[in-house]
Amino acid sequence: MSKKDIRELSEAELEKQLRDSRDAQVELRMKKQTGQVEHPHQIKQLRRDIARLETILKEKKLAVATA
Repeated sequence: MSKKDIRELSEAELEKQLRDSRDAQVELRMKKQTGQVEHPHQIKQLRRDIARLETILKEKKLAVATA
């Protein structure tokens, strides 16, 4: 996901996307342990997407709190 796409989401959508991404991360970790990961680069990409989601979610919550 790009930053532009993430910024267009509402807080509720961001939280849902964050939960889904974390679930996918757990699944990929389990697959990695059993040697079933077809695209190992997805783990790194997913970790970065989660960081982007968390950062933008915090920015939005801070903007609402200061407004």
